[in-house]
Amino acid sequence: MKTSDFLRALENALELESGSIAGNEPLAGVEWWDSMAALTFMAVSDQELQVSISGGQLAGCKTVPDLLGLLGDKLTP
Repeated sequence: MKTSDFLRALENALELESGSIAGNEPLAGVEWWDSMAALTFMAVSDQELQVSISGGQLAGCKTVPDLLGLLGDKLTP
């Protein structure tokens, strides 16, 4: 799956406008990142890519690229 397609799926799940997640944001600086968004990220990762993400893995993420890095080779540019 393309990275942009994953980000659009995440935006859809979070009920954000398309293009709201550019893919390079620090998580601390975006209003949409909260505990529910973290759970949604985990669910979308599992549903779309069959990648299980733990809370411990998410805890180390500081940016959207960190989140995407958890998905390994499941995303293409």
